[in-house]
Amino acid sequence: MQRIILFDGECNFCDQSVQFIIKRDPKGYFKFASLQSKIGKELLNKYNAPKDIDSFVLIEDNYCYFKSSAALRVCKNLRGAWKLLYVFLVLPKTFRDFFYEKIAKNRYKWFGKIESCRIPSPEERKRFL
Repeated sequence: MQRIILFDGECNFCDQSVQFIIKRDPKGYFKFASLQSKIGKELLNKYNAPKDIDSFVLIEDNYCYFKSSAALRVCKNLRGAWKLLYVFLVLPKTFRDFFYEKIAKNRYKWFGKIESCRIPSPEERKRFL
């Protein structure tokens, strides 16, 4: 099963989130691509994602998950207690996404934009599409 995370490649918070996931995904379940990349745009188009999507997306089992649903599904596969966050999927999506959207709307203001990309190690590079 292939799991692909699409993230905002200009966002410091999103970049740090990718690094966080890589550290807690030693088996390499997840592959990554930025929303702004050619492959990111192709995948969004293939899965008929909303045209205005600008944050976290998970493609898993040929299905596209957005916002809090994507983030919580990723947690399920991480090493450590992060798996426990998956239980929050039982909460109504509108409730979960309310909090997700507060962070997403303010992410540039709170965390800034990336000035330059960090060079991934050869091991990490294999995980980026």
